[in-house]
Parts: sequence; C-alpha cells; structure tokens
Amino acid sequence: KEVEVLNSKPSTYQLSQNFPNPFNPATVISYQLPADSKVILEIYSILGEKIATLVDKEQEAGYYNYQLSTVNYQLSSGTYIYRLVAGEFVSIKKMVLIK
Repeated sequence: KEVEVLNSKPSTYQLSQNFPNPFNPATVISYQLPADSKVILEIYSILGEKIATLVDKEQEAGYYNYQLSTVNYQLSSGTYIYRLVAGEFVSIKKMVLIK
C-alpha cells in the first residue's frame, strides 16, 4: 500500500530507516525522490537472497511510504536488508522482524 505524503518536492534522494524497527507484524519504509525516477524497492535476507520486490515502476518526484506487512510475505524472525534503487541512487538499510 503506497501513499504519497506531500506535494512538495524533496531536494535529495533518501531512504529512511523503517519504523517501527524491530517490527511485527508491519512496518513502514519511507523514501523520497527529487526527480521522476525508475524506482526499485526490494527486500533481501541477511544472506543476500532476494525475498520480494515491493516497488518496480516509474514514480514522480515526491515523498513515499510503503507499508510492509508480514501477512503478505512468508518472513521468519530475523534481520532483513531493504534496498532502494532510483536512477543512479542506491541505498541499503537493515530491519529486524521479531515474531
């Protein structure tokens, strides 16, 4: 479930730490785009295996929140990596699921 938060345009690319973290059963991943970009948001296991692609599309400049629910994915307790690729920008953060 994506929601665009504001109509103002950010000045930089940014991937924020998910909140809450640790989480169960859901968390929000926020990011911002200063320009229209092809966006890929993915989740990986701590071993680097891709678990899910959450976003894979062109998005307009702006602020975005992605709500990740464990109901939609078979995730066990542990540490996961999420990665945002938008144009030339790449950022990686860790999140912890506690069941």
